[in-house]
Amino acid sequence: METVVVLFTRDLRVHDNPALAGACRAAAKVVPLFVLDPSVPSSPNRTRFLAESLADLRDALGQRGGDLLIRRGDPVDEAMTLARRVGAQGIALTEDVSGYARRRQDRLAKACAEERISLKLFPGVTILPHDALKPYKVFTPYWRAWLAQDRRAVEDAPRKINLPADLPSGDLPAPLGKGSPEVLPGGEVAARKRLSGWVNRVGGYDAVHDDMAADGTSRLSPYLHFGCVSPREVAAHVEGRGGADPFVRQLCWRDFYQQLLAGCPQLPYRNFRASASDNWRDHGDALAAWTDGYTGVPIVDAGMRQLAREGWMHNRARLITASFLTKHLGIDWRAGAAHFAALLLDADVANNNGNWQWVAGTGTDTKPYRRFNPIRQAERYDPDGAYVRRYLPELAGVKGGDVHQPWKLSGVDYPRPLEGIEPTTWLPSAG
Repeated sequence: METVVVLFTRDLRVHDNPALAGACRAAAKVVPLFVLDPSVPSSPNRTRFLAESLADLRDALGQRGGDLLIRRGDPVDEAMTLARRVGAQGIALTEDVSGYARRRQDRLAKACAEERISLKLFPGVTILPHDALKPYKVFTPYWRAWLAQDRRAVEDAPRKINLPADLPSGDLPAPLGKGSPEVLPGGEVAARKRLSGWVNRVGGYDAVHDDMAADGTSRLSPYLHFGCVSPREVAAHVEGRGGADPFVRQLCWRDFYQQLLAGCPQLPYRNFRASASDNWRDHGDALAAWTDGYTGVPIVDAGMRQLAREGWMHNRARLITASFLTKHLGIDWRAGAAHFAALLLDADVANNNGNWQWVAGTGTDTKPYRRFNPIRQAERYDPDGAYVRRYLPELAGVKGGDVHQPWKLSGVDYPRPLEGIEPTTWLPSAG
C-alpha cells in the first residue's frame, strides 16, 4: 500500500502498538490520527491526562518524522475525510469491545467498504484478544485458561514514519476546568518511567498491595486505560520474575472484564446476574455525603477524598467504599460507578462497571452477599491509621488505631456516622 491512516483510540503510544507497527510495515506513508469526539463524556481529570498523552504521542511521532493529526467531530467521518484527502488505501484501528467502540468499528467498516478502503483491526487493549478463549463468567477458571495461552510478540516502536506533506496538525484539547490537584502526568514517557521503576519492585507486590498507607501498587492503571503503555509489554517485563504472579493476576482481571463486556454489552447499566435485586434506596443525602467523603466513617471518607485529590484510589479503598455504598447504605451501584467514572483516570468501562457489580453482588462474585465491614477492614489494612490521617487532616491529631473508631472521635471536628444506619451492623467495637 502507498498510504494508511492509523486511527488512534486507547493506544496512545509508539511502543508495542500493533496497529502503528502494522501500518508502517504495510505502507510507504502513514498518517496518525486522533479524533476528539464531542459525544463522549469527559471530565477535567481525563481531559488533562488525555491532552498530556496526546502531546507526548505527537512528540514521539515527530521524532520519527511523523506527526499526530488531531481533529474534532465524529471519528468515522473524520477518518474517512482524511483517508480521501491523502488517497489512503487502508485504515488501521486497535480493536476495542465497549458498545461505543463496537459501533464505531461497525460504522467504519461500512464506510470503508463503500469507499473500497481496507480496514484492519489489531490487538493492543488487552493481553489476550477478548475472543481468544470461550466466554467465562467466573474469574478463577478464566485465570487458569488465560495462563495457558500463548502471547503475541511485543512490537518494536517504528524507527521512521513518512507523513504526506501539507496536513494541518490540529490543536490539543483545552482544559475543561478545575480537576483533582494531584493527578498523575499523562503520556508514554511517564508510563514507561513508572513501568521501569515498578519492574524491580513487583516481587514485593503480594506483601504490600493491601497495605493502604504503604502505597505499594504500580499505579499503572491510568496509563493502561489510555494505552500509554501496552498491557502485553507490562506482562512481558514482569512475567518470570520472582513474586510477580499476584500482579500478573491483576492484569488478567483486566482481560477478564473486557471479555465479559464483549459478551454482555449491557454490563454498564444492567445487573449481570439476572436474579439480583434492584431494590435500592433513594437516599440522596447519604449519596452526597459518600461522594464528598463526609459519611462519618473515616476509612470510607479517606478513600473518597483520595479520589477527589488524586483522580485515583487505592484498590482496597475502592472495595471498602463501594461495599459501604451498596451494602450498608443500600444505594444503587450505578450511582457509585458514575461518580468513579467522573473522577478516576483509569475508569475503563469494562473494569469500572465490572468491579462495581462484583462488589454490589449483582456481578460475577460467587459470594454475592459478601459485605466488607469498614471498621475491620481499616483495622486490618491501615492498622495505625496512617492512610486515614493522610487524607483526613481534621483527624491528624488522633493517635493510632483510634482514628478508625467513630465513637471515640468526640471533640473532633468530624461528622458523626450517617443517621439511619444501624451502627451494630458495621461498628464491631461500638457500645
